[in-house]
Amino acid sequence: MGAMRIVFMGAPVFSVPALERLIFSEHQLIAVYTQPDKPAGRGRDVSYTPVKRVALKHGLEVHQPKSFKESGAVEFLAQLRPDMIVVAAFGKILPEEVISIPPLSCINLHPSLLPRHRGPTPIPAAIIAGDDWTGVSIMLMDQGVDTGPILAQRRVAIEPQATTQSLTKKLAQIAAQLLEETLPLWFSRALSPQPQVGDATYTKILSKEDGEIDWHLPAVDIERRVRAFDPWPGCYTRWQGKVLKILEASPLSGKRGEPGRVISLAGSEVGVQTGGGVLRLRRVQLEGRREMSAEEFLRGQRGFSGALLPC
Repeated sequence: MGAMRIVFMGAPVFSVPALERLIFSEHQLIAVYTQPDKPAGRGRDVSYTPVKRVALKHGLEVHQPKSFKESGAVEFLAQLRPDMIVVAAFGKILPEEVISIPPLSCINLHPSLLPRHRGPTPIPAAIIAGDDWTGVSIMLMDQGVDTGPILAQRRVAIEPQATTQSLTKKLAQIAAQLLEETLPLWFSRALSPQPQVGDATYTKILSKEDGEIDWHLPAVDIERRVRAFDPWPGCYTRWQGKVLKILEASPLSGKRGEPGRVISLAGSEVGVQTGGGVLRLRRVQLEGRREMSAEEFLRGQRGFSGALLPC
């Protein structure tokens, strides 16, 4: 089909496999755009996005504008003369001036079966909702939030123990493969973009506060949040003035008890009463300590069994 001049825009781990496919393809990757560097850690060292680290490793030109409203940002991009812009979790809504630059359009790799779970956090949203399926959508970009017509989709089953971390890795590889399959079809005009069909749902940016457990929720819902918020923001409660992270848990059916009450289970296991059933704790981590099994934590924390955790 011939080589295209491509600009890639992305930032997190999800973006990396697609970037790597383009690096080793026949196409000319003329520039990579990613988020600005951020200070990280107590030493406030500069942290690069995963996309920037890969791009620099391969000697690619990297650009990190805070916004395309910056003076000359759109003009500079236009001067690169890209045939196509490929976007994968870039984290910015592109203005019309950018979308209109490449003759073969801007395409976006989105980790959901659009129009379900539009927006910034589709993977945790699918887990929280208890969806059996998710997937990857490749769409043409427009001025809406993930509203453009679809070029290709692939369905993926959500395994019962899937976390956002594990599902992100899986979907990232599938997105890269689907991109490789879709590019020649789009270039040859063998694909006809299809409008999104179905009821749209929208996701929101997560905050640290989203991870605090409300024990009035059913155990099934809390367990989904434990998996959805791995690795961030994490699911947590508080014990003796410290944050107690719940790293792994499983729901048990049973009578409704006082939400937040810690109870002993069969053997040496421990659970917490919820608004519907019991959440059996499997792995936890107390602030300032290493992660450990819930049984080990219980042995070292007198008074935990029978305690009332904050709701």
